[in-house]
Amino acid sequence: MDKISIAGLVIGLVAIIGGQVLEGGSVGSLVQPTALLIVLGGTLGAVLLQSPLHVFKRGVRMVRWVWVPPVIEQKRVIDQILNWSQLSRREGLLALENHLPGIKDPFTQKGLQLLVDGADPERIRELLEVDIDTYEEEWRQAAKIWDAAGGYSPTIGILGAVMGLIHVMENLSDPTKLGAGIAVAFVATIYGVGLANLIYLPIAAKLKYYIARMVSSKEMMVDGLVGIAIGDNPRIIESRLQGYLR
Repeated sequence: MDKISIAGLVIGLVAIIGGQVLEGGSVGSLVQPTALLIVLGGTLGAVLLQSPLHVFKRGVRMVRWVWVPPVIEQKRVIDQILNWSQLSRREGLLALENHLPGIKDPFTQKGLQLLVDGADPERIRELLEVDIDTYEEEWRQAAKIWDAAGGYSPTIGILGAVMGLIHVMENLSDPTKLGAGIAVAFVATIYGVGLANLIYLPIAAKLKYYIARMVSSKEMMVDGLVGIAIGDNPRIIESRLQGYLR
């Protein structure tokens, strides 16, 4: 569980609600279901309109990373590469073929297979970097739905504010309806801006961070495999891969 994410969300909400209370306002005045419906529904509709369904589904599933980060074992990758490097120096590249059945990651399996097949080091890098670029683009496109939500939400909030003011203008002759219309108008703007800057944009930024880490792990694997193909000393390979951890 990522405690800093929970702390950040709680601090942000407490600061806003606490400020409202300190100013003498009522917390209940910030609760406007109509305004929330306008902002959430409008934002969702805009994001769905711009995104293919499979991209949207992936982006929604990724949000769990904010609370439970994906497992990224870069040190394990280094240990694995060093083990292969030492084995290949002792017994040759073909000895690595015995490790192929135990590899579950398709990317790693493909790279090791190319290495066992005796592919040129630059060809190995070229082929695997195509996979990395595709992998990164797929995940980044999914993460962008939260960026998009952060862009649309404030505008939808303004739209809700305008709708509330229209309702106020239509009922100027009935003072009892003015309060509700004005409340929807201003609270819709708060919801739009607040959700964008407290929820959507921070989520997008954190997802991109984890995507960068995942891509970095794959680049480590490529560097390690190329180093083995070239015949670099295991110590040189380890020194180069340690740079990713720093």
